[in-house]
Amino acid sequence: MQQWWKYAIGYQIYPMSFCDKNNDGIGDIKGIISKLDYLEDLGVNLIWICPMYDSPMDDNGYDIRDYEAIYAPFGTMEDMQELIDKANAKGIKIMMDLVVNHTSDEHIWFQKALKDKHSPYRDYYWFKEGDGKGNPPCNWRSVFGGPVWEKVPGEDNMYYFHSFSKRQPDLNWNCPSMRRELGEMIARWMKRGIAGFRVDAINFINKDAFVSHEVDGPDGLVSCFAYTRNVPGIEKYYVYLKEIFDANKCVTICEATGMPYEELDVYVGEHGTFSMVFDFNYTNIDVENEDYFRRTNWRVESYRDLLYDSQLQLQKVGWSAPFLENHDQPRCINKLIRNEKYHAVGAKTLALMLLSLKGTPFIYQGQEIGMVNFKRTGIEQFDDLNAKSQYEQSLANGFSEEESIYFLNMRSRDNSRTPMCWDKSQYGGFSNHEPWILMNEKYPSINVEDQIKDETSVLNFYKKVIHLRKSDPAFVESDFEAYPLHKDIISYKRGKYTIYINLSDKDIKLDIEGNIVLNSYSDYDGTLKPYQGLITEQ
Repeated sequence: MQQWWKYAIGYQIYPMSFCDKNNDGIGDIKGIISKLDYLEDLGVNLIWICPMYDSPMDDNGYDIRDYEAIYAPFGTMEDMQELIDKANAKGIKIMMDLVVNHTSDEHIWFQKALKDKHSPYRDYYWFKEGDGKGNPPCNWRSVFGGPVWEKVPGEDNMYYFHSFSKRQPDLNWNCPSMRRELGEMIARWMKRGIAGFRVDAINFINKDAFVSHEVDGPDGLVSCFAYTRNVPGIEKYYVYLKEIFDANKCVTICEATGMPYEELDVYVGEHGTFSMVFDFNYTNIDVENEDYFRRTNWRVESYRDLLYDSQLQLQKVGWSAPFLENHDQPRCINKLIRNEKYHAVGAKTLALMLLSLKGTPFIYQGQEIGMVNFKRTGIEQFDDLNAKSQYEQSLANGFSEEESIYFLNMRSRDNSRTPMCWDKSQYGGFSNHEPWILMNEKYPSINVEDQIKDETSVLNFYKKVIHLRKSDPAFVESDFEAYPLHKDIISYKRGKYTIYINLSDKDIKLDIEGNIVLNSYSDYDGTLKPYQGLITEQ
């Protein structure tokens, strides 16, 4: 039986910033419904939507208060059902975000656990006593900065654990009743007609022994990553998840930052838990240790080799979901097209690359029109709690306020969370109301309305590449073959096609094979121009 999702074109929606239909400054479900025709015309047939569940919005929806209610500004469960039904009628499948490493601290389970230390819901989370000397159980630093332990109100020596924000307590996957409740929730969502889930931070669900380690920063803490992510023993929970997913015929995408390739068969493939995986091993090329202020002077050759490795390793075992940007990443143009002069043509070249890789490609909202990073001048202009944490860490590491803001402008998650730019009106056609987050200042010149009218636009180029991919199964069924030709060129073969991507601002003479099918420039004269991309056919 053909696995339809291998032939799909994926698109990620960040609902707060996609389209605001009721004009309160916050994107909503009715707004997504109003843009289904646009997505259909683009060629998209699989949509992953970031969390829309009821939430206090401490981490923009990734802190869930109720898995089976909708955040009120987004709409209602009836609106959600309407979206699912109308999308399905167009042949567009909907994927929800499944966030089961943690909940909000306002979730009813956690509230019951706080109120009664003898409550069975204490077993749903990680509660531990401190060392008896006023210190927490161990000295780990959370992903968003600060200790992973928070004191339980009214209890002198009791703490709860959070890998991320202190308002996102981690679930204890050792608890059978907690796992059972999650499984029942998944089944109920599938009955509503969704295709499945993108599974958030799932490789955090097993924890190492809660013991202190040598500090690695001026805050006297040590990063929790080594003790909370990809911890041995996690496989037993993946087996449980696979049983749930298989029973409900879920299509799933795993988010597994730092995933080791030697363990790929646990994630994807014949015996893997998930349908496909987002591989981050090539995405954070610009920073070290996921700290914004630890910038790298990366080379194209290094990025090329990481991308090659990702494609080659994944196709041996299972299926990937290639991507260049998402709600947690800066805009790919700024990261990969480092000379601003070539941003427009570079956006087309990146479209060629993404949509010719093996796997189910995912376009992030605004990527198809070449949206870029913003420029902010002060920390008060940022919304993301991780940006604020990174700012404090940067200052603590000796950088100035100006330098720290520069790092955030390059890497903050807010870059990809600014409103979608539909036209050049005051708020970019996103809303008639001031948006919940500052607009990207480029919206008058980078927007959907202008690009629809321009045959040479980034948007219309995306449509051409999507049409080519969907018209020839070779882009799905043929293997990825690395074809290195030059240190600044990412070149590879997909069946009868050869792809050439110049990721430098230099002219590079190159003899190409076959006839040109798509070209991000208007011509080719024997030289790959700066940031030029080609697909040829033999």
